[in-house]
Amino acid sequence: MRRSLSLAALCVAVLLLCSGARAENWPRFRGPNGQGLSDATTLPVKWTAQDYNWKVKLPGEGHSSPVVWEDRIYVTCAGASATRIVSCLNVADGRILWQRDFPSHKYGQNAQNGFATASPAADGEGVVVAWTTPEEVTLLVLDREGKDAWRRNLGPFVSMHGSGTSPIILNDLVILSNEQGDVNTIKKPAEAPKSVILAFDRRTGKTRWELPRRVTIAVYATPCIWQAPNGQTQLIFISMSHGFSGVDPATGKVLWETKDILKECVGSPVLAGDLAIAGDSYFEQGGHYVAVKMPSQADQQPTIAWEIPKPVPRVTTPVIYKDRLYLFSETGAITCHDVSNGKEIWRERVPVGFYSSPVCVNGRIYCIARNGDVMVFPTGDKYELLARIPLGEPTFATPAISNGVMYLRTRSQLFSLGGKKQ
Repeated sequence: MRRSLSLAALCVAVLLLCSGARAENWPRFRGPNGQGLSDATTLPVKWTAQDYNWKVKLPGEGHSSPVVWEDRIYVTCAGASATRIVSCLNVADGRILWQRDFPSHKYGQNAQNGFATASPAADGEGVVVAWTTPEEVTLLVLDREGKDAWRRNLGPFVSMHGSGTSPIILNDLVILSNEQGDVNTIKKPAEAPKSVILAFDRRTGKTRWELPRRVTIAVYATPCIWQAPNGQTQLIFISMSHGFSGVDPATGKVLWETKDILKECVGSPVLAGDLAIAGDSYFEQGGHYVAVKMPSQADQQPTIAWEIPKPVPRVTTPVIYKDRLYLFSETGAITCHDVSNGKEIWRERVPVGFYSSPVCVNGRIYCIARNGDVMVFPTGDKYELLARIPLGEPTFATPAISNGVMYLRTRSQLFSLGGKKQ
């Protein structure tokens, strides 16, 4: 029997997501609700190669971030000829419990992208993965043992840069933002791809709803979830086509939109109370960061609370901790801002840049530079570099934290760190 998406169930799911700092699972890109927060007390500030619980070679390469559910780590890789690989590893020792290979092919995209960029989403029933080729957007669900649950072909994908947005699981829904396109290469309306946000039944793969979107530039951001003061649950999306959007997850109805305030969206939105915060970019022109005050009632409209002008990060997703917003740039710039007004509190520059997004663990920020150096900073109104530890290989992936252990993914390796009282 198909489970219904009841209001009570949604509220429970959202409460779990929004209390992500206390959740033991890390079920999606940047953990519970995509906010990159953990209250673990068992991670070191400094460490050496001898301090890892284990280090394993992955069966391929990729930029996607690991996700964790209970005793299992799920990670995606790309092998020879862009073969898509989904692996499930044991948290205790990094042993591969199962691996699935799916033949594919290489195609043109941004040189900094790859063929395993979107992060999986996991729950107690298994794992959801997404990938694209120009011919097909694939959404695949595997059970805990790696067997097929269902698979959907969502049609062609159009973007000069490739793809990157990750699926999420909300209660009995799988949700994927398939907002695609490239305004610079689409010359005729008939050539425009189908740009759409989709929700599927978690168990059967049946489409629950589709939300058509205008075609401009492909989205790389992954949505998050907000519960309004009136108790209404909303999916928060960002895109060039529609700006910030609040969407009812039960029906796919658009509850509010800002429109025309964002350009190319790579980093994902984060939340601070009733503020949704996200940045954009447009090739080398830079972009800006915007905080939108989300409407708490049906008769209200969203308003712009503040903006941070360029230069700002074009790729990473920020992290918020105790009313401070921390931005990490691909140029090596790191800034701290007051969440209430966007005012810059401090700005520093390190000699390496970031594509990985930061996570905040019990008041300390961990972010991996593109060259594979893990950099650790304290939160607060003064900059300080606490540690810089090399992983020995480049990485664009964001760490995962579960049950007090941090999982660090490089291009071809996975590390387990911590879990013992520091």
